[in-house]
Amino acid sequence: MRTAAPLSRTGHEYGPAVQITKDDSMRAFEIPEFGIDKLNLTERDLPTPTANEVLIRFHAASLNYRDHMVVTGTYNPRMKMPAIPLSDGAGEIVAVGDAVKKWKKGDRVMPIFAQQWFDGEPSEAKRRTSLGAGPQWEGVLREFGAFHEDSVVEIPEHLTFLEAATLPCAAITAWNALAVSGGLKAGETVLTLGTGGVSIFAVQFAKMFGARVIATSGSDEKIERLRSMGADETINYRTREDWDAAVLELTGKRGVDHVVEVGGSGTLARSLNAVRIGGHIAMIGALTTGSFNPVHIFMKSVRLQGIFTGSRSMFEDMNRAISVNGLRPMIDRVFGFEEIGDALRHLESGSHFGKIVIEY
Repeated sequence: MRTAAPLSRTGHEYGPAVQITKDDSMRAFEIPEFGIDKLNLTERDLPTPTANEVLIRFHAASLNYRDHMVVTGTYNPRMKMPAIPLSDGAGEIVAVGDAVKKWKKGDRVMPIFAQQWFDGEPSEAKRRTSLGAGPQWEGVLREFGAFHEDSVVEIPEHLTFLEAATLPCAAITAWNALAVSGGLKAGETVLTLGTGGVSIFAVQFAKMFGARVIATSGSDEKIERLRSMGADETINYRTREDWDAAVLELTGKRGVDHVVEVGGSGTLARSLNAVRIGGHIAMIGALTTGSFNPVHIFMKSVRLQGIFTGSRSMFEDMNRAISVNGLRPMIDRVFGFEEIGDALRHLESGSHFGKIVIEY
């Protein structure tokens, strides 16, 4: 990135280490056409924060499966381009607009996933403000970004930028699924599927609440890691294909109180079998339902709830819980900024345990 002589700009001082002129540029990855190999590293003008905006210098981002779908065109085949992908980032404020009251230069922050979902129920209008899925709300795969002061939250003090970058989508989704939608209580039993970002956060949050965790994976190595994280019971779904029956065995045929359902074809039917009468299934992500009998939903009085990330209020509640409990996110691998293609292919492989992070 170019370095220029200091020059005053609208807003407060950038600070002696980050003096920027209007002619400065930043590196950013654009989607000019769909495909991982089509991602284009380019230079863009540095954003200028308006009166109520803060300018963030990003230090890290993390990947969600949604990002892979956006880049490959399966999320929205009609998305306008070029667009900057990725929704989850963490960095420090290097400039604030003249009307900003909440933040100051040097504060460590994360933009929220849906930029105008501050509290209350989700809505179509709020959903459309999600980052990283089009040019209107561009993502964080860039060195700098300007955001409204109400649309960022503080990073928990004990977390690094790399760790914080994992929170805005996967962590808040798991929190919403269990703490908000599920109303999780100590002593209840939670079933998690696989070892992606949401599932690993669900294990961590469930243990934080004093719940019993039954976790599944298709890898014995990952099973051992789940146990080391505190999972009370584990099931290898490759060696025990009827993992729903195994769950019933582990719960005395009662079933679990909560299922964090992130699976693909066929898992919903097994999750419905594994949940107790009156239990709760949080459906997350772009999964395919396969074939299942909907009769089980009302015969078992199951509450089947779709989860779309969470609000800023949920994010702030979650961050307080993370801080009090000293929780640290599970990072699988860290890639460099220009290794985004390799990072997306690693995500595509499904071999990760926890979150894949990009360091700027």
